[in-house]
Amino acid sequence: MARNLTNRLESRFLIRFLQSPTLFTSSRSIQTLAYEEVKTSGDRKSESTALILHGLLGSGRNWRSFSRSLASSLSVSSPSDWKMILVDLRNHGRSAEVEGISPPHDLVNSAKDLADLVKASGWNWPDVVIGHSLGGKVALQFMESCARGDYGDSTIPPKQLWVLDSVPGEVKAEQSDGEVEKVLQTLQSLPSPIPSRKWLVDHMVELGFSRSLSEWIGSNLKRSGDSETWAFNLDGAVQMFNSYRETSYWSLLENPPKETEISFVIAEKSDRWDRDTTKRLETIASQRRNVSEGKVATHLLRNSGHWVHTDNPKGLLEIVSPNFLSTHK
Repeated sequence: MARNLTNRLESRFLIRFLQSPTLFTSSRSIQTLAYEEVKTSGDRKSESTALILHGLLGSGRNWRSFSRSLASSLSVSSPSDWKMILVDLRNHGRSAEVEGISPPHDLVNSAKDLADLVKASGWNWPDVVIGHSLGGKVALQFMESCARGDYGDSTIPPKQLWVLDSVPGEVKAEQSDGEVEKVLQTLQSLPSPIPSRKWLVDHMVELGFSRSLSEWIGSNLKRSGDSETWAFNLDGAVQMFNSYRETSYWSLLENPPKETEISFVIAEKSDRWDRDTTKRLETIASQRRNVSEGKVATHLLRNSGHWVHTDNPKGLLEIVSPNFLSTHK
């Protein structure tokens, strides 16, 4: 039976079993975006879909551990089975190698990539979209475009968005500590190909970056002959970051689509937020409490910086799981 299953799924592969019902991860790349799948393989009559979107210079694999934990939790609490699609956004991960993904590299096209993936794969429109940092704004753009009917008359907006430590408005230079800009400028100045991962980490530490950040940047290298190259398209990623900074979704939050919920998770120790932004978001949340008219909610993740899925994954799960869409069905 296992041999037949393997033959049928071909490019998909079992990663590991967690608990009953079984959870497994599969991987596939098509001519839109590359992705991995984490799925509860129960026997419930209905199946729901969630898209998981990573941040700048990351990839879907960054969210494997959290997605497995969430799927495991939902396998107990949810009335339906779930499949979670860990997407590699354009210019990132394996999607950087996919042909046919054309510029401009902005949030609008990044969100359209998701719609193209849904259509090409024959899936139902996702019930939930979870996005971290850059991915959070891609999620907001996806919601806005779905509500406008940009992807066709049959489009259905997600019932719930989770925006993880991503500010909804424009990010002005004076509101940033400049670390992301400095990282991008440094990467653009490096030789190509990179001599080695050790050389990169040591070089960035010498320039004043933390060793943890330097090692994370190094994890985005891939072997190419006797040297290393990036697993992302750096120039395209820079364009996406510029679009992230320049785009605002305050109007969407002030008038969210009916029957939807947009939940923000604010990391307690994150440097992305200022008092005015937090206050404005909380004011909107206090006025948008009814899902039938479009709801906005905020959650504070304590003991965490911007990297919520590694700084405090347990705390993040404790926020998301009980408030996840499936628990309200």
